[in-house]
Amino acid sequence: MNLITLTGRTLTKTVEPQIGQSLLQLAQEASVDWQFNCSRGTCAKCRCFIVEGADLLAESSDAEWDRLGEEELDAGYRLGCQAIVVKAGNIKAINRTYF
Repeated sequence: MNLITLTGRTLTKTVEPQIGQSLLQLAQEASVDWQFNCSRGTCAKCRCFIVEGADLLAESSDAEWDRLGEEELDAGYRLGCQAIVVKAGNIKAINRTYF
C-alpha cells in the first residue's frame, strides 16, 4: 500500500496519496499541525524535509527556487504548499520551518 507520512510540530499522521494535491493540503485535511501562512510559496513557513519519496513529487516550482534556492532544494527541502504529489508511492515529509 502507498502511504504518505506527514509530521507537523507535534503530530504525525499517515494518509493515502492524492495525486495533484500538495503536502500542505494533505496535512491540513489530516489535521496535522503543519505550519503555514501564505500557501503561495513566499513565506516558507511550510518548509519541509522530504525523508523519502522526493521522486514522487512534482519538480520544484519557481517559488521554491526563489525562496529556498539550489542548496536547500538539493539537501531535500521543499515548500509543503508547492510540493505536489504526481505519483503514488511512499512519501515521508517533516515540517521544518525556519522559525
